Amino acid sequence: MRKFFSIVMIALFLSGCMVGPDYQRPLVETPQNWRFQGAETEKLANTPWWQQFNDPVLNDLIRIGLAENRDVKVAAARVEQFRGQYVTTRSALFPQISAGASAGSERTSEMGAAPIPSVVKNPAESYQAFANASWEIDLWGKLRRASEAARADILSSEETKNGVVLSLVASIATGYINLRDLDKQLEISQSTAESRNKSYNIFLLRFKGGIVSELELNQIKSQYEEALATIPVIQKTIAQQENSLSVLIGRNPGSIQRGKTIEELLLPVIPAGLPSDLLERRPDIRQAEQNLIAANARIGVAKAQYFPTISLTGMFGWSSSDLSHLFTGPAQTWSWAAPIAAPIFTAGAISGRVASAEAFQKQTLLIYQQTVQNAFRDVDDALIDRKRTMEQLETQGRQLESLVNYARIARLRYENGYTSYLEVLDAERALFSSQLSRTQTKGVLFQALVNLYKATGGGWVSLAEQQTKAPEKPATK
Repeated sequence: MRKFFSIVMIALFLSGCMVGPDYQRPLVETPQNWRFQGAETEKLANTPWWQQFNDPVLNDLIRIGLAENRDVKVAAARVEQFRGQYVTTRSALFPQISAGASAGSERTSEMGAAPIPSVVKNPAESYQAFANASWEIDLWGKLRRASEAARADILSSEETKNGVVLSLVASIATGYINLRDLDKQLEISQSTAESRNKSYNIFLLRFKGGIVSELELNQIKSQYEEALATIPVIQKTIAQQENSLSVLIGRNPGSIQRGKTIEELLLPVIPAGLPSDLLERRPDIRQAEQNLIAANARIGVAKAQYFPTISLTGMFGWSSSDLSHLFTGPAQTWSWAAPIAAPIFTAGAISGRVASAEAFQKQTLLIYQQTVQNAFRDVDDALIDRKRTMEQLETQGRQLESLVNYARIARLRYENGYTSYLEVLDAERALFSSQLSRTQTKGVLFQALVNLYKATGGGWVSLAEQQTKAPEKPATK
């Protein structure tokens, strides 16, 4: 037994080394500043930014979605799956102990070729109780590298879940904004159709009285039908948007409760932060880095197969043909061994595994670098979108004001006989189109800010992730 413990101590002393490269975060080139960033920015990356819209209904939808969305639940289950795999992988670092017992009786035929001595019991009974132990000494770090990779897989799956949470919050916010934008477009179309219907009825009376021609009557009728035709298209899109939002919050397709109008929603403040902060804030970047850590560790797992494997095995127990003597000294039995196995010729199998692991590590490195670049692009695109859309909205506001005056003056000129009704038709058609366009741009501006928070990531993802536990009642009409 002393030899056994001596071997264990030597093995523990030698198991401090690990083959394979230790992970170091790769250097990435980061821009010094974003292309556009206003002076009014605040540090809001760690706050629930959707609450800045000041709409309780939107807050409720996001809370329900975080608790009920199926994609979030799948991602959470995948995290548990990788945690189980990590426990299984890490268990190989420790001794594996099992125990057992058996009892049996066997009778031998007395009519065989050889007679059974009278001192031999027939039937014969046997009783055993034993414990087995085995332990692979991790001399070269193969098991530790495998545990390192498994742990990185857990963290990667957690970042995958965080990414799902990030996309879910942004999708619900964007969907709700789009829904309120469509509601405003429907309101404009219905109001315009109602106004044109009144004009058409007036012209119909004038036509019957011989005041206006059939040409003018058909002109105003076509204008009325034009506004009327936009209503079912918008209503169809609204229903589809409601169905999409219902699925996002984990419910069957149906209607969605409304809160503030698109005009009443408040614009969130732009989140601040240096470009390098994305390396710590974006779930997809952190996920890509954990994948790189896992791939890096698996190179060590592959290289460790070049070296000998030492395992310690042992057995201790009792064996007796008499149950009353089972746990006595003479019935005691034990054994131990320290087998060593080393590869001599594998026809390139190990080198192939090493080459495969190194090539996969290069792939994950390139994916990590590409993910970082895409993150910088997403933020820059969102900042550009927000700035240019704001400029577009201001321009459309001035245009809309001019078209309102244009339509008013054109109608006065027509009623005073200075121009034909074609001028009125042109002015009102342009006004209707401008109203719809400005409402759409308003929605695009809100979506640009949502995309900016999505692109920058931040501590708000963790705050949102905490709401994925408790289900809430659906927000429906």
